[in-house]
Amino acid sequence: MQLTFDNRVALVTGAGRGIGRAIAEDLAESGVTVICVSKSESNCSLVADSIVKAGGKAKAYTVDVSDGEAVAAASKSILKEYECIDILINNAGITRDGLILRMSDDDWDSVLQTNLSSCFYWVKSLAHPMARQRWGRIVNISSIVGLMGNTGQANYAASKAGIIGLTKSLAKEFSSRTVTVNAVAPGFIETDMTAGIDEKTTEKITKLIPLKRLGQPKDIVGLVSFLCSEEASYITGKIFSIDGGLMM
Repeated sequence: MQLTFDNRVALVTGAGRGIGRAIAEDLAESGVTVICVSKSESNCSLVADSIVKAGGKAKAYTVDVSDGEAVAAASKSILKEYECIDILINNAGITRDGLILRMSDDDWDSVLQTNLSSCFYWVKSLAHPMARQRWGRIVNISSIVGLMGNTGQANYAASKAGIIGLTKSLAKEFSSRTVTVNAVAPGFIETDMTAGIDEKTTEKITKLIPLKRLGQPKDIVGLVSFLCSEEASYITGKIFSIDGGLMM
């Protein structure tokens, strides 16, 4: 099925690598103008340049998504140029793993700010034009860890579970303006974030996954792009797990 995008503009956070980069590139291939946001100037610029070289439309913005004032300032600048961001992908995320009794306040706060509060900041800054034009797509990237928890990841699990509650609430708030809000909860995907997992642990995780492999960023992008398209107009408030069958 050919997905429909009518000259849409998308903003993807955490677009400098992994799942965010894959999403940005996939949307660009469908003709969407993509704003690549990352804390790393080199990473987001590299992705935006790659999209442009491939014939797509993209621009890079360096923003610390955990900083509400920085997000508001960047959004103001972006809306002057594009008037409306039609598609918002809240993908940026970090981990600061550790057992709760050893976890510092900073490790807790930084993960919640980057993973969860950033979603609030971007929606608050960009959703009004969506609502005014009565069309918009918001896709928040959660995690199966937010659904099932994980030892040593209380902060990460809390942030990703918070995204699920935020998604369902926003879906209700924006439904009258025909702005859809959904979340995708990836399982264990091979990215920089999971690269630090030792081989023994990876083997244990793989044995628990019915499809017997870790996922790839490309396994996530198809559903995300669909949820951003015209064809997904009757889907909102839903959480979709992509995990190789782990959460059956």
